[in-house]
Amino acid sequence: MTEASKAMHPEPVVSMTADDMLMVDFGQYALANDRVRALWGMLQSRPLPVGVRPVAGVTCMGFMLEEGEHGTDDIDALIELILEVTRASLDEVPPAGKVVEIPVCYDREVAPDLDRVAEHCRMAVDEVIQRHACGRYVAQLIGFLPGFAYLGGLDPALAVPRLSTPRPKVPAGALGITGGQCAMYPTASPGGWNLIGRSPRRLFDPAQDPPCMIQLGDEVRFIPISLEEFERQWASR
Repeated sequence: MTEASKAMHPEPVVSMTADDMLMVDFGQYALANDRVRALWGMLQSRPLPVGVRPVAGVTCMGFMLEEGEHGTDDIDALIELILEVTRASLDEVPPAGKVVEIPVCYDREVAPDLDRVAEHCRMAVDEVIQRHACGRYVAQLIGFLPGFAYLGGLDPALAVPRLSTPRPKVPAGALGITGGQCAMYPTASPGGWNLIGRSPRRLFDPAQDPPCMIQLGDEVRFIPISLEEFERQWASR
């Protein structure tokens, strides 16, 4: 960590959040997710000792400890190691991910919340679609479901709250937005995001390597397609 970095960034803090979890919280940093992804990238080339598994969040990095007894000296040594790596990462640029282009149909037949989102945002449906489709999104977190990527970069004008009552079943490929993020459901599941489209792409496939189409740090771009094209591609999945 350089002197310039010390002046720009607060000192990172490692806290024990559970019996088997240490955590660095970047919530007080500007562009917190950039700090998470920079640390994640550093950990890929500089792995921690066996028995410690990093888990990336949107604004924090967790470190899961393997089962077993962990003495105070062991924990203290691990905290110092995590601090060392975290300090070094503050001078790093997050590694660039790949660009992933994903076709999305914004037809009302597969976008049940599109009209309500347009009304909430006080804009025409076509403007909602245009604003969303022209965005450039970054995968800030992979979680909730295998292959479920939380994508940052949503146009602030499209910020809408979650549904007051989640749906018991959201179809696979559904594209949802809430707050400052959007995401696609890789499999059918309950969900409370506002559905404004659907993709025919298979977002999670355990037979593939890697099984998740979108990885942490990838840039995602959406390509609008017609309902007919969606149905054609869906049928050929």
